[in-house]
Amino acid sequence: MELNGFGILDLLPFIAVGFVAQIVDGALGMAFGVISNTLLVSLGVPPALASSRVHTVEVFTTAASGISHVLHRNVDWWLFARLALPGMVGGALGAYVLTRIDAGVAKPFVLGYLALIGLYLLWRALRHSHQTKRPKVIAPLGLVGGFLDAAGGGGWGPIVTSNLLVQGAEPRKVIGTVNTSEFFLTVVISATFIWALGPRAFVDATIGLLIGGIAAAPFGAFATKHIAPKPLLTMVGLVLTATSLFGLYRALL
Repeated sequence: MELNGFGILDLLPFIAVGFVAQIVDGALGMAFGVISNTLLVSLGVPPALASSRVHTVEVFTTAASGISHVLHRNVDWWLFARLALPGMVGGALGAYVLTRIDAGVAKPFVLGYLALIGLYLLWRALRHSHQTKRPKVIAPLGLVGGFLDAAGGGGWGPIVTSNLLVQGAEPRKVIGTVNTSEFFLTVVISATFIWALGPRAFVDATIGLLIGGIAAAPFGAFATKHIAPKPLLTMVGLVLTATSLFGLYRALL
């Protein structure tokens, strides 16, 4: 069986990447965009097209992930109400900017910052020093996270999840809320890309990522609910540090 001249076997690597990326993203609140964008860009896809394709996939994966998190009661609706709209505004601006200029200049600085945040979260987890409290800086965080997610091809989870955890928010609720609000962000970003670039989002690789991502979405939400705060915070710190350092290495080459 072929899809647009593309064999089903050729889709399998992209299905696997989509599955793994969504497992990590659904459980830890980050990394789907980073992993998927890295793959597409490494295959020669231009950054704007890579970001548009990944965000098109994320419309569906974040919908499935968000529903799963809601069913597992991982969402803080107070936090959601203050995060989603600023994220949507920032995402639309970031998508528009990426189609007009090269946003890669700021990328090493953002990745360096995220690597430091990852190390800090890891240190806090190992010291058992995470005390749960309501975060105070939310709307500006959503605005910046949405902008960098669209302009940088990924970043909503790393930026928003990590900074909410630094402020003391409960890890399980942060991950569930960030994943659920990401659906609305990706709808706006994808619509902006389609308006600016035309309806070129769906290609064979995108379909592979979509199949794998949707299949994995329920497992991530289940894992978030059943993993204790300390190992959850530790895993967030490890994934954030590793992906940021790898991205920084690639950006500086």
